[in-house]
Amino acid sequence: MGDPLESLRALCSALPEATERLSHGEPTWFVRGKKTFVMFADHHHDDRLGFWCAAPPGIQEELVAAAPGRYFRPPYVGHRGWLGVYLDVPVDWTEIAEIVQDAYRMVAPKALVAQLDSIQD
Repeated sequence: MGDPLESLRALCSALPEATERLSHGEPTWFVRGKKTFVMFADHHHDDRLGFWCAAPPGIQEELVAAAPGRYFRPPYVGHRGWLGVYLDVPVDWTEIAEIVQDAYRMVAPKALVAQLDSIQD
């Protein structure tokens, strides 16, 4: 995939009832326009390109410990278990798609998660 923002946008926008708007000056994706699941980070809080996302319990610690050059604990939301993912390193977009879907599942209502599951089957 080419441009990291466009690649991330395609993944997020493909999810049921996902919307995008600027939040804190960055492209951010919401479920039904309310709950954030992914926030792009274009050198917003450091000199790196990446995104922050909701993550299942324990995933942030596991991925940051295993690959600190690819994952990080983001400011402001890291204490809630959110995961930071660098996009200025070689990126496995299949893995990023799974991370984005996990983030969506963390905040989406059950009916939308079921809709996502039915699309994937």
